[in-house]
Amino acid sequence: MFAPALLMACAVAAGAGEIGSEKAVPRHLQDGEEFLLPITELLAFGEHLFRAAWTIQDGGGRPLTKGTGAPLADAGAPLVFPRNFNRISAPDANSCFGCHAVPRVGGGGDIVANVFVLGQRFDFVTFDELDSTLTGGSLDELGRRVTVASVGNERLTLGMFGAGYIEMLAREMTAELQAIRDGIPPGGAAPLHAKGIGFGVLARDSAGRWDTTGVEGIPAASLVPPGPNTPPSLVIRPFHQAGRVVSLREFSNNAFNHHHGIQSTERFGTGTDPDGDGVVDEMTRADVTAVSLFQATLPVPGQVVPRSREYEAAIRLGERRFGEIGCADCHVPSLALSPAGAIYTEPNPYNPPGNLRPGEARELAVDLSSDALPQPRLKPDRDGWIHVPAYTDLKLHYLCEGPDDPNVEPLDMQHPPGSEEFFSGNCRFLTKKLWGAANEPPFFHHGKFTTLREAVLAHGADGAASRAAFQALPAGERDAVIEFLKSLQVLPEGARFTVVDERGRPRPDW
Repeated sequence: MFAPALLMACAVAAGAGEIGSEKAVPRHLQDGEEFLLPITELLAFGEHLFRAAWTIQDGGGRPLTKGTGAPLADAGAPLVFPRNFNRISAPDANSCFGCHAVPRVGGGGDIVANVFVLGQRFDFVTFDELDSTLTGGSLDELGRRVTVASVGNERLTLGMFGAGYIEMLAREMTAELQAIRDGIPPGGAAPLHAKGIGFGVLARDSAGRWDTTGVEGIPAASLVPPGPNTPPSLVIRPFHQAGRVVSLREFSNNAFNHHHGIQSTERFGTGTDPDGDGVVDEMTRADVTAVSLFQATLPVPGQVVPRSREYEAAIRLGERRFGEIGCADCHVPSLALSPAGAIYTEPNPYNPPGNLRPGEARELAVDLSSDALPQPRLKPDRDGWIHVPAYTDLKLHYLCEGPDDPNVEPLDMQHPPGSEEFFSGNCRFLTKKLWGAANEPPFFHHGKFTTLREAVLAHGADGAASRAAFQALPAGERDAVIEFLKSLQVLPEGARFTVVDERGRPRPDW
């Protein structure tokens, strides 16, 4: 994608270096430069950052800080060789592409690329029984010894294809929910709904205090009011399997520090060296914009339908049964994005502190339906609306059947580390976006299932009825459902239609 522009971006970066330099990114964008570059060059530079294998000369690594950005618990044991990489507590990768590579750059990852979410609150996980430092190498915040099963939540690397449309859907849903919220008087209540998805009921008592006990499917961080009479934000957080991250920008700021030890100026300040590696300004605001836009403009997934009557019939039958047995109640086949929603902007208006926010820089806008972007793209209907076939409701659902369900995560990232709620475990997950899922294996939030069928059969609680209905289908119809799911793929590079055959040729007849 953008091969000439990418080569130009790499050449410009390489030409800015010195003889003998081993920097992956010899030249960074200067703040303001993001508004001057043609969009193809800006996205190519974003891809260059995404592919870059960061070195210590770039500022890779974080000798004196955790992946959370906090100082090490034991500053006397800095994260320098041989403690510079750690598979569990990180830094654990040289590049974004190192994990996001299936079926190509920007996609998901094999089980080898799994991340131990929340392991980064430790300095350097060793499981050493002689280490008595809390969150040092083996003891958690309460002084309890951790194991590889309890140190963090093992999560599969997710694909980013179509991510710009997902973020814009979340923004519009947030706006709808906040509009309902703002119309609730003291003593009143109202059902929350956005794009046809129900999120329970929000209420206020006679004194104006907010009651979120009836709200469903929204992350805890979006429900906690800053003050007794301050409304909950109700922000939809479409990234992370547990719905914790608001935007691609927040995702990127988190990941570059956590996984690579690269700190952005917008989060850590200009001219600062919080991790003590001797390098300042490791990633500029313009850099973060470029890499966020690269992810936001990745092509959308689609459907691969072989030119075979047998397979065509199976896929059509499987799609019907998928809806009839209730899978589509959560994996909603399509959500509608308004005409204004087709314009992706940086920054996201709901970004939390530590990420660029409106008013801190000029807005940069990109039309997600533009033919100048990587294909295929979603096009507006006659009324200007874009229908996003992501097969999700962007809502959290319970998927586990009791505390002994092996799919329960040991920690709940929605609550402060060390709190009782944090250690209570998690079984609420954001409805998996099924577009592109089939050729981004393995499956489920932990990536420990090698087949789609295993993932279907692992659905409990909110998904139990659909699972039972799937199991009750005749064997041939169960196979048809799986064949339908197998058709939802990231399309071959260069595809211009969202439905193609097994050779990548368009299927306008489908």
